[in-house]
Amino acid sequence: MSGTDATAPLSVVTEDLTLSVDGVDLDVRSTGDRLFVEVATVRDAVRVARRLPNDGDAEGPAALLTATALTAEVRVRGRTVAVIGGDARPGLLSRELGVAPAEIRIAGALAAGANGLSAVVRAPRRLFA
Repeated sequence: MSGTDATAPLSVVTEDLTLSVDGVDLDVRSTGDRLFVEVATVRDAVRVARRLPNDGDAEGPAALLTATALTAEVRVRGRTVAVIGGDARPGLLSRELGVAPAEIRIAGALAAGANGLSAVVRAPRRLFA
């Protein structure tokens, strides 16, 4: 890399990667410059977020993703609830929650929670159908 390069683009290719944080499995897939981290429930996503290191350098992972031209999307039930890295656009909510430079997507979190509630309601119906 020359001294004039602003970023060091990195490409991540994976079809079958599972990470585990505090007993919560996270499925990871990518499209090269975007990582998708799938968490089963909103509750598990919060559990994982609470277990991440809190060493006062919240910008470290985001800075690494940005420097390597990568973006990570955290998804729950197929809905994006957070974006970290080059394409993240943190707003007022992210700053109020103290998670900037991550972008929180409240609509995604609400939709994921609603999908989870719907799944709970449908489960007993399947037993009697």
